[in-house]
Amino acid sequence: MDAVQASSHGSCMCGAVHYRVSGPLRPIIACHCIQCRKSSGHYVAATACPTEALHIEGDTLRWFASSPQAERGFCGRCGSNLFWRRIGSSSTSIWAGSMDGPTGLHIAQQMFTRSKGDYYDLPDAPAVPDGGA
Repeated sequence: MDAVQASSHGSCMCGAVHYRVSGPLRPIIACHCIQCRKSSGHYVAATACPTEALHIEGDTLRWFASSPQAERGFCGRCGSNLFWRRIGSSSTSIWAGSMDGPTGLHIAQQMFTRSKGDYYDLPDAPAVPDGGA
């Protein structure tokens, strides 16, 4: 999978948490797992970057351990979902909807398609073995 070279930025809905990424972003993976659907209200479209390339500002970022293997970052003020990371991993997933401006990204793959909601059709992208967003 090719990465998109970019210097990108984004924020939560209320603006209390801002972030910027220096360097490449992974193309979007759509995750249809139950946890992503419950945390977002739909499926999640996420890019990713090396954690060291992600610079976060603001004091309302909260992390929720959604499983023994992973945690989700969100704004404690407005509730916007922003990040997902596997514990011990060197990369962090970023919810594509939290990014500002054009990203140049597209949905390249999707996962946990058997868990998708019955109220929508799958995006036109190949399925990958089930894993993390």
